[in-house]
Amino acid sequence: MAEKQMTLNEKLAIIQTEFKSKKSRFNSFGKYNFRSAEDILEAVKPFLLRLNVTVNITETLITNSNHGFPIIESIATISDNLDHISATAIVGVDLDQKGMQMPQKFGSASSYGKKYALGNLFLIDDTQDADHGKADPKPKVIIEVGSSNYDKAVEYVKDQRTLDIILAKYDVSAEAVDALKKLI
Repeated sequence: MAEKQMTLNEKLAIIQTEFKSKKSRFNSFGKYNFRSAEDILEAVKPFLLRLNVTVNITETLITNSNHGFPIIESIATISDNLDHISATAIVGVDLDQKGMQMPQKFGSASSYGKKYALGNLFLIDDTQDADHGKADPKPKVIIEVGSSNYDKAVEYVKDQRTLDIILAKYDVSAEAVDALKKLI
């Protein structure tokens, strides 16, 4: 009796349940570990031959005058000889990002889009710390106007022109939020 061939959905389910990718990179400003698109691709390689699948990423630049900035659509696709499954991520390119040359602005958005398209495809939960399986706790650091942490936040906002990462990672007083928003 012939052995039943595994469907692409079954192969993807194996990857989604067995996949492990450590957060091997460190953000020195935010003091957190993270994984990149390259880390995810490296971790998925052992599954490719074992399950007879391929993974690729395509990107499309969308210029949309309604938003006033370019958008990169990243599509991660897993396929076998019979079928394919895709997941998409949409990322805006911040043309006003300070401290970056134009290629870096597009490259940063591209990397971010690839990472999240792959994360969507492989069900990678970025709230879990790969080292110990517990949710990353929000740091106890409080940013208030006049503190040394506030001074670091000011430099970051001036350079990056965004407050999102600071608000996601730290407790920031309302007064500090108002002051930092004026720097953007």
